[in-house]
Amino acid sequence: MSQLDSTWSYVDDSKITPKGFLFAGISAGLKASNKKDLALILAPKGSIFSGMFTQSIVRASCVDMCEDRIKKNSGFLRAILINSGQANACTGNIGLQHFQIATAKIAELLGIKEDEVLMCSTGLIGVPIKINDLVKNLPNLVSDLKVNNLQNAAEAILTTDLTLKKVLIETIILGRKIKISGFAKGSGMIYPNMATMLAFLTCDAGIEKEEWDKMIAIAVKKSFNAISVDGETSTNDSFVGINAGERIDKRFFPIIQKGIDIVCQNLAKNIARDGEGANCLLEVLVQGAKNTNDAINVAKTICNSALVKTAIHGCDPNWGRIISAAGNSGVKFNLNDVDLHIGNDQILEKGKLNKYDPQKVKDYIKSKMKGRYLVDDIVQIMINLNTGESKGTAWGCDLSKKYVEINSEYTT
Repeated sequence: MSQLDSTWSYVDDSKITPKGFLFAGISAGLKASNKKDLALILAPKGSIFSGMFTQSIVRASCVDMCEDRIKKNSGFLRAILINSGQANACTGNIGLQHFQIATAKIAELLGIKEDEVLMCSTGLIGVPIKINDLVKNLPNLVSDLKVNNLQNAAEAILTTDLTLKKVLIETIILGRKIKISGFAKGSGMIYPNMATMLAFLTCDAGIEKEEWDKMIAIAVKKSFNAISVDGETSTNDSFVGINAGERIDKRFFPIIQKGIDIVCQNLAKNIARDGEGANCLLEVLVQGAKNTNDAINVAKTICNSALVKTAIHGCDPNWGRIISAAGNSGVKFNLNDVDLHIGNDQILEKGKLNKYDPQKVKDYIKSKMKGRYLVDDIVQIMINLNTGESKGTAWGCDLSKKYVEINSEYTT
């Protein structure tokens, strides 16, 4: 046990985690790698949940579901189901149905109400969950629930992460041991405005909802909202903090706040740590906006996206990155109204995935990467928001290895 300060110490999470909490993590076949991809947190009766979520207006339906259920139940919930491999964002009604099916089934297995279950997903945008694989493995997930199983749960939420992100700390207040644990995932798409980022915290000191909300907001402001890897906010960003157990006196709240801050900052720093030469011109045309400023703002946000720029460099038709960037522009629009084209190929029609050939789009971008300078080296992206009559254009370029090399040695 190593000392953090005069109050909190790190402890081994394989011994015992916060009192009353159970954790699980298994492989349900959601990832091609067959690595762990399904996690579960079961909290004791009377637990208080508080959440902070992505501010993008293009968001997975599980985010809305989490916010709605926390509000409806005044924070009194019991479980969080987490899958990795598929973000299940921008998947329409089928995506929402998958979340409802999954939470209903896990609630039945746990003997609790469906609206006492939250669900978080992470993975590729635009890809639905492999719901049959998920559902048939839920009994195995429930069987894996243990008090000292933080390791499995932390492994199961990873995607492109290179390192495991988990922490457990402990203090003693009036002879009572208090533990706070946390685990997270995230290495790319990180610029939390509460990146793809998921984080979960459990604490076995009981605190009323209003005060708990304040504590969580304070911790997030100086941890997850204070890091950036690539300037990107995701469709699924979620942080959920849970407390349970005997109520603790108000005079000890500053100690608890310190512990929450330690856990969140530890996880946030782990996320951040895991973490010229152009070949073509990127031209983004936004149509159907309410005004020209809105159109240009959406276009500039897409052009400025490191993920869009690197996808273009790799000739990867990853349309989810384009839509996600648009959702972060601050301009209001409804995904269900949006049309998206890359070159002459329509990817989305009124928010729904159109039939298109990804190889054809890849070949289109490739041809532009080899095109003549400012003649036929322009990758064109067009978005119609279908909310007005205005349009605007912005330009950028691909982000290459050469760009990093040049700029990392710019003054030397």
